[in-house]
Amino acid sequence: MHPPLRTQLVQAALAWQQSTGVAPAITAALSEYDAAHLLGMTDEDYRRCRMGQTAVTQGADFAWQGLRYQVKANRPSGSPGSRVTLVPKARNYDWDSLIWVLYDRFYVVQEAWSWEVAMYRAAFHAMKRLSPDDYRRGTRLT
Repeated sequence: MHPPLRTQLVQAALAWQQSTGVAPAITAALSEYDAAHLLGMTDEDYRRCRMGQTAVTQGADFAWQGLRYQVKANRPSGSPGSRVTLVPKARNYDWDSLIWVLYDRFYVVQEAWSWEVAMYRAAFHAMKRLSPDDYRRGTRLT
């Protein structure tokens, strides 16, 4: 029996990082999948909602129960003393809820926070740089 796809992807990324020194860019794909599961979606729900989308679909990353979700995430590099100090900022407001996921160096979810679009825009629109503490002012999901 093969491990689930998420496990296989993480194992391959960590092996790649060990071999080359740099992990491949899988954080966005994992965070969208993990955010969907935090909302209660099953693998089948997620597969159905992603059909027809591409990796560069603008605005929301996926829709679920009438809401559009934008997902952002961070993972520390794993180098000694590395930690996340800068978080990605949404570039548009074509979504209803943003979910930020913070991973450890093994792609295990450490925390996740959500923001409704109006609150997010009011809090962060004028800010140039966001930190994990900024996102931690939202609603905790984990």
